[in-house]
Amino acid sequence: MKIFKLFIYALITSLISALLICILSYEYIASYSKPYIFHNQNNIPKGKVGLLLGTSKYLRRGTLNYYYKYRIDQTASLYKNGIIKCIVVSGDNSDHRYNEPIQMRNDLIKKGIPEDAITMDYAGFRTLDSVVRMKKVFGAGDNVLIISQNFHDERAIFLARKNDLNATAIACKDVPERYGIKTQIREYFARVKAILDIYILKTKPKFLGKREKINGC
Repeated sequence: MKIFKLFIYALITSLISALLICILSYEYIASYSKPYIFHNQNNIPKGKVGLLLGTSKYLRRGTLNYYYKYRIDQTASLYKNGIIKCIVVSGDNSDHRYNEPIQMRNDLIKKGIPEDAITMDYAGFRTLDSVVRMKKVFGAGDNVLIISQNFHDERAIFLARKNDLNATAIACKDVPERYGIKTQIREYFARVKAILDIYILKTKPKFLGKREKINGC
């Protein structure tokens, strides 16, 4: 019985500790990144290089992913208003049936963005890969504007700036909370991983490769 009580105590202590780590990681990254995120494009200096972070266009049940839609809409608006002069679409291309960069490029073209203003980064497997490759592969400077929802922007800004890419970001329209619960829960764990990647593991992108040019810039 005593061993059982010790086990329960250890289990509860571990769960509480894990919960605290998740909460503290979330709040630390939010606080760090807040000064670098715009919520209104009217406040953003013109001539930025847009970094559109990828996600799937459709959910598993086949319905439209509104995180995706709002990112595409925001990117098109930024380009047409002269806030960004060129766009890097960065996403997963690990399966021939699933290609985020091509999907994003095609939908931006449908929105009236010229193809020669779009560059595809096929190795944006993770947010860390996308932001590090912007500097190391595409040679982008501090005029990068990350385009995603606020919660994702916060983590992306943290990862970018800790890798010497002094980017800013714009927060796209978010989805109703009831539709994004799973995503928000995953974000807590993603932030713990981000802190480990930066401070402990010193994680590098899966692929770097030779330097590439950003079209239209």
